Amino acid sequence: MNTYLIIANILTGLAFLAHTFQGDKELGLIGIKHNDDNWANKQEKWTMARCGWHWVSFDLLMATIGLSVVNFTNWITQELLLVKLLSIYFAGYTVFWLITLIISKRFPKKYLKLGQWMLLLVISGLLYLGMG
Repeated sequence: MNTYLIIANILTGLAFLAHTFQGDKELGLIGIKHNDDNWANKQEKWTMARCGWHWVSFDLLMATIGLSVVNFTNWITQELLLVKLLSIYFAGYTVFWLITLIISKRFPKKYLKLGQWMLLLVISGLLYLGMG
């Protein structure tokens, strides 16, 4: 067993659970009230953001499943390729997250308060180390 890959697998599973359930609750806090001006247009945009949010939830679920298959079965013949792709994938998420923070309006400690990029970078690094 590869400790780095097991840890990455656990982190992606925990991220999936937090993102899917706690994240959806937090999205509900900014939901649109029916009596808001132009509520239908705002509701459409909010629903689109929610769908995008859960698109990431699905990504995290699939990464968790893929790593579980690598860690606990012999089903995949090209395990190293999958781990390389996932490492690049999470590194890409890190880059896009940081770019989005850079181009977004400033607020105190935004890089720490929205520090999911650190988790993404750690997962990418663990996957990279797990290839060795």
